[in-house]
Amino acid sequence: MGFLNPARYDTVNVRFENEICYLQLHRPEAGNTISTRLVQECTEVVRFAEEHAKILVLEGLPEVFCWGADFGEIAAEDGHRQGDGGGIGGDGRSPAADLYDLWLGLAFGSFVSVAHVRGKVNAGGVGFVAACDIVLCADTVTFSLSELLFGLMPACVLPFLIRKVGLTKANFITLMTQPFTAGQAVAWHLVDASADNSDNLLRRHLLRLRYLPKTGVARYKNYLRELDDVLIPSRDKAVAANQEVFSDKENLRKIERYVTTGQFPWEGE
Repeated sequence: MGFLNPARYDTVNVRFENEICYLQLHRPEAGNTISTRLVQECTEVVRFAEEHAKILVLEGLPEVFCWGADFGEIAAEDGHRQGDGGGIGGDGRSPAADLYDLWLGLAFGSFVSVAHVRGKVNAGGVGFVAACDIVLCADTVTFSLSELLFGLMPACVLPFLIRKVGLTKANFITLMTQPFTAGQAVAWHLVDASADNSDNLLRRHLLRLRYLPKTGVARYKNYLRELDDVLIPSRDKAVAANQEVFSDKENLRKIERYVTTGQFPWEGE
């Protein structure tokens, strides 16, 4: 195996067991939100897993899997950094494009991607979940898309969510913005299985997935990519839509107000 030093990462924890890569989103000080650095570090691990892992297990914290965009980073950068990833960075790269490409890596990488969800999921966190091949969660988990409450939209999430649950249900989840349960997520096909003890659920699935040969998985995932008519064609549209809503000054004002006061957009000024 090549060399990957887990100690060099600030926003994720990484470990390998045989041919399984465990990638944990780890920003407890920021509610496990998505920052520019988190996307960069996840991308590096996913690329390493392309060569060295047969299975990639994506996890969050027990209390929160991922809560979406880091509004604090957006406010601090005066709107130049964007949320479910948009904007243009100082190097000319779009954070929205970087995040979308990370999710494409989870969807089509030469490994089986398994999301193991124990805590609540919101906004861009749903994108991480929907990008994975297999999704397992605890019975207590709740999911939500809150973007429209801020005048935003889950632009980068939607293609991945539509691929999982269909356009009609993705539209309902986006418009309602309210949390839904693990049971609903299973019924809507966002989640493949849930259990009271999700660790045991994960263990059982990994025992079976270990039988798959790396070469067979790689060929299958490459074929799956060739069949795709949703995720890849939607990339540029999703990035552009993300940039549009996160360039809106009124939306950025709502975000900054929420960061500084904790008040939601519908609450009194």
